[in-house]
Amino acid sequence: MKIRPLAAGVGLVALLALAACGGSGGSTSGERAPVNANANQQPVHPSKAPTQQSDEQDTTTAQISTFALDVDTASYGYARRTLQEGRWPAPGEIRPEEWVNAFRQDYAQPQDDGFAVHVDGAKLPSRDEAVLRVGLQTRASEAAERRPANLTFVVDVSGSMAEPGRLDLVKSALLKLLDQLAPGDQVSIVSFSDEAEVLASMTPLTARDELRDAVNELTVDGGTNLESGLVTGYQEASKAFRPAATNRVILLSDGLANQGDTEWQAILGQAKEYAGRQVTLLTVGVGRDYGDELMEQLADNGDGMAVYVSSQEEADKIFATQLPANIELRARDAKAQVVFNPSVVEAYQLIGYENRALATEEFRDDSRDGGEIGPGHSVTALYSLRLKPGAKGQLAQATVRWQDPDTRNASEASRALQADELAPSVWDKAPVRLQVDVVVAAFAVYLRDRKAFGMDLPTLGEQATRLAAASEDPMVSELVTLIDKARSVG
Repeated sequence: MKIRPLAAGVGLVALLALAACGGSGGSTSGERAPVNANANQQPVHPSKAPTQQSDEQDTTTAQISTFALDVDTASYGYARRTLQEGRWPAPGEIRPEEWVNAFRQDYAQPQDDGFAVHVDGAKLPSRDEAVLRVGLQTRASEAAERRPANLTFVVDVSGSMAEPGRLDLVKSALLKLLDQLAPGDQVSIVSFSDEAEVLASMTPLTARDELRDAVNELTVDGGTNLESGLVTGYQEASKAFRPAATNRVILLSDGLANQGDTEWQAILGQAKEYAGRQVTLLTVGVGRDYGDELMEQLADNGDGMAVYVSSQEEADKIFATQLPANIELRARDAKAQVVFNPSVVEAYQLIGYENRALATEEFRDDSRDGGEIGPGHSVTALYSLRLKPGAKGQLAQATVRWQDPDTRNASEASRALQADELAPSVWDKAPVRLQVDVVVAAFAVYLRDRKAFGMDLPTLGEQATRLAAASEDPMVSELVTLIDKARSVG
């Protein structure tokens, strides 16, 4: 049975009641249970193109929601820049789950290298409706604790990268990263425009000066042969592959391929092939004009993640702080499955994850691609629910399944939520972080569909302003500014 995740354009219409305060949150973690890999092997399916709309799922015919995990945040990063420049983001570039996953969650971490599973939710005023949140968290680690890394940087130096804030930002970030990496790490640098060029073969960090010289050698020239750059980068990574290290290609580009093979399937096929050889991909997007969809699909097919940077501050945060501590993986092919109790839940709707949908039977098919998750990462999924009046008992059970990055042994962790564990009011009693997630998702959906759970932009702004004060989170304060920007350009 195919389960389609649902866009958030309908449902949650009761989110019009605006209370004045929010509560504080708590987290719970699931028990990790090793399981046997499923022998039912199926071919890997191609990535699905994003869809804008789908219908609410009735639990009499669809009790199970299944999707691959996703830690991308590029959709939020690029939309933020677009709004700051006074432009309305293109609807196809809005992926609500990436907006929610860009915000801090504060879930409890597991003690081991698996996942902590957090499930909570809240009722909506005066209706048999609710919001359900499924949060998955991995254990963080210090950069000094991680295994060595082989990093191949593939840098776009085509003419479009001459725009201020593109190549100069990339070069500055790379130079700072070289200072953060450990002596056991190795780096290679590939540039591409009309063709690809290897500026530095895999070089130990003990020779930082040679690597700095290669970075400083990056200059803008020519067209954008992204395929040539990516293939050359993967070839360099494969030649220097170390089984005991983390092997990763990092593509830095505006994603505007205009030379070589520009057909998606050929480029995506390269990423998928090398991902199967345990060379993962991180895409870092830059530039005012940005090939968002291609970079996101490359990350999905390359067992990696997609981020977007538009300022030196953001670049420094990713390259000097996050990347050194998050180079290695905690989990491969991670998937989530939520089973709803039809005696309690009449219908449900998953917000986002349109292009990460899986069929029910693919959850335990370990040949089916999932998401790659690093240390300290959180993944959040929001559902809107219609409850049966007066229903009691277990509302839903959420399970995450993943493979060990080295052994490929599969494990699972689960957590259930009872109907009476729902907070009685989303705005009065729910954890502040849950309230923030609802506002963030609603804003993303409004930008995409011009409707957001019954809330308009002034209402979203009021909620965001209240939550910015309650959370003392700079990103929530920034959200207030972005909503104001949307009101001015909408």
